[in-house]
Amino acid sequence: MNIAVCIKQVPDTETKVKISDDKKSIVENDINFILNPYDEFGVEEALKLTDPENITIISLGPDRVTSAIRSALAMGAKNAIHIKTDSTPSDPSVTAEALASVLKEGNYDLIFTGKQAIDDDHTQMASLLAEKMDIPAVNVVIKLAVDGGKVTAEREIEGAHEVVECQTPCIISTQRGLNEPRYASLKGIMGAKKVQIEAKDASLVDGQLEIVEYNYPAEKSAGKIVGDSADAVPELVRLLNEEAKVI
Repeated sequence: MNIAVCIKQVPDTETKVKISDDKKSIVENDINFILNPYDEFGVEEALKLTDPENITIISLGPDRVTSAIRSALAMGAKNAIHIKTDSTPSDPSVTAEALASVLKEGNYDLIFTGKQAIDDDHTQMASLLAEKMDIPAVNVVIKLAVDGGKVTAEREIEGAHEVVECQTPCIISTQRGLNEPRYASLKGIMGAKKVQIEAKDASLVDGQLEIVEYNYPAEKSAGKIVGDSADAVPELVRLLNEEAKVI
């Protein structure tokens, strides 16, 4: 079974992000970039399903994304493709088009993506790839079984779980709970440094999504203490109704 795992490099959640002067991007200086955590579930599931030699890590972006690729390789995968761009496209459809063109060149039975990237939270990649490649996609998967060419996936829906079946090739977006991603061993980290990452120049289409402006979240106002006895309840109810407007 041949498996591709599409990954994204994202800022560490503990990084303090600064917005550029033109408010169109973030300042990348001093940012610690990591492998998108949801993508780790895809790498782990691929390693459970097939031999490492049959797994290809694929990522799109500038030169810095090779560190995320090597993080995935350190978990155990043996092949990687870097689709080179000057920057990461803000339009997920542009990214999907470039990824799909490379994925079509391979004979992949399964294609994994994380259910979302923790930086932009678009949560669209699996569906976009499926549309562009004309193959099925199952999103937010928490349990997976593959028997020959039949895939049975359990996925989260609001208030319940849903079990669906489809045939390979297909795309699976992975959710927390599917597995427990392994920590890279020292041997894995050293081995990942030796893997030759195949580089491909990206052919990017024009995007339809434009970043108008980034802004910081509004600062939270200080809390208000209305009392510590039962006599404070009427005032608390009034504030929740008239100011907070939650009741």
